[in-house]
Amino acid sequence: MNESRKENLEHEMNQYLNYLQFERKLSKNTISSYFYDLLVFKNYLDQNNKTSLTCFTTLLEDFLKTMEEKSPTTRSHYLTVLKSYYQFLIEEGLVKENPCDFLLRPKMIQRLPKYLTIEEVDSLLNIELRSAYDYRNKAMLELLYATGMRISELVHLKIQDLDFQEDFVHIFGKGNKTRIVPINDTSKKYLLLYYHDHRPSLLKNSSSDYFFINNRKGKLSRQGFFKMLKALCYEKNIKKDVSPHVLRHSFATHLLNNGANLRVVQELLGHSDISTTQIYTHISNEKIKKDYHYHPRNKKEEN
Repeated sequence: MNESRKENLEHEMNQYLNYLQFERKLSKNTISSYFYDLLVFKNYLDQNNKTSLTCFTTLLEDFLKTMEEKSPTTRSHYLTVLKSYYQFLIEEGLVKENPCDFLLRPKMIQRLPKYLTIEEVDSLLNIELRSAYDYRNKAMLELLYATGMRISELVHLKIQDLDFQEDFVHIFGKGNKTRIVPINDTSKKYLLLYYHDHRPSLLKNSSSDYFFINNRKGKLSRQGFFKMLKALCYEKNIKKDVSPHVLRHSFATHLLNNGANLRVVQELLGHSDISTTQIYTHISNEKIKKDYHYHPRNKKEEN
């Protein structure tokens, strides 16, 4: 690729990354992943002496073939990034059509999310409350299960984000999107107990805007939460590999199993696309099939 074209390509990619940051307001992690995929694509163009971005479906098919050893999820992400990139180029008047529109996505292996049963959640949340940390942990777990929030959203939660008058929490999620989720009576009870009676003892004479505090009087980290959760699961003899996201999956699954509307669950989880939420309906369907096994006529006739 000649030097002037290479410089133009780098300029266009930088413009695109600025667009992701300032106009679409994507997170730093998302932008970094897009940047990496674009860099791989740019290197492919360099190595194959491609001098124009008006390369269409055949070139992109060849590029994606170089990714065949990678997982369907990874290949699908490359396609998502390139499709978004070419759409940006169309809007800038640099190309006339999106070559990715003619490409099929790799067939995904759908894995059902892991979740806890209601009995396992009850066991996990049945914490013996002796120290300020016990009350903090109890409040955190109750809030996670009550709202389905992500661990990143939990550790960044600030005092002003909780509205105990209206029983809502303001959650700042992916892409700087805010959603308002109700908190139930049980989670509210333990949040208030922690906040009024035990959080001050963790802070001592310090202050913090963050709601959940670690042993150094600062914001609790994701790693600190994971460590606490693993220890609690071991204590409760819960054999499943439990992460904060498993509690999020449990929240969604239990709501749907008890008759919640899919669109409502989508809003509560902060999913921009309902297809992301629909994965939980598969869990519900699997449970229905399993329970249907007990139907008295659901047996093979004996010869």
